[in-house]
Amino acid sequence: MSPESNYFIFPEFDPVAFALGPIVVRWYALAYIFGILIGWRYMLHLAKKPPAIVKPNHCEDMITWATLGTIIGGRLGHVLLWDPGYYLSHPLEILMVWKGGMAFHGGLLGVIVAMVIYARRASIPFFALADLAAAATPIGLGLGRLANFINGELVGRPTDVPWAMVFPHVDNLPRHPSQIYEALTEGLLLFTILAVLAHRQKIRERLGTLSGVFLIGYAFARMFSEMFREPEALTGTLVETTWGQWLSVPMLVYGLYLVWRGRRTAAISHSA
Repeated sequence: MSPESNYFIFPEFDPVAFALGPIVVRWYALAYIFGILIGWRYMLHLAKKPPAIVKPNHCEDMITWATLGTIIGGRLGHVLLWDPGYYLSHPLEILMVWKGGMAFHGGLLGVIVAMVIYARRASIPFFALADLAAAATPIGLGLGRLANFINGELVGRPTDVPWAMVFPHVDNLPRHPSQIYEALTEGLLLFTILAVLAHRQKIRERLGTLSGVFLIGYAFARMFSEMFREPEALTGTLVETTWGQWLSVPMLVYGLYLVWRGRRTAAISHSA
């Protein structure tokens, strides 16, 4: 905390975690790696519980598919949704993933496509696999937001709250540490909610329910955090909204449908 401003000053972290000769490993890359590995172990843990439709080898095989889907979908999502004009003018930079620029909504679509293909190849129900992935995804989301904070990117809006932080590489204004808000909501809180539900057998048996809860939870968390995050793109309607909030609306609607469908299916099976 700075005695002159009474606000916290962002420590200038090195975005590089470590280097091995010419190989440079960044914190953001470590967030992806550990998010995938820890998420995989958590999926294995849940897969052992009834109804145990997804087998451990399915989780292991899915890691490669999910990784490719995340990287390809996340990058294309960033290019197409957030700054298509720039990348049309600099097409070679589309391939420069190491420079940053990954969109969650694009990564989500990429993972969904990968899971659809893999589920068909493995002859398992899509939502049996998707529910396990949904329960594990907040782990990677939380780590990714912490990496955003370390990189000093995606900063919050100016504020005067006591815990405001000045990001000197941006300006001298105190801002919301919105990356921490996102790590707590998209990561810790959403993981906790899904963990409680995932350990209830009747919820696990309602295929698609955990996926629906994840979509609902992420949509609300993203809409909330966007109120404190410096918007990358604003839409001028009756109220100020962000592109990130609008992209979360379809997730919210489809998530509600999946939860409703799960409850309806369970009610029909009990009455039959």
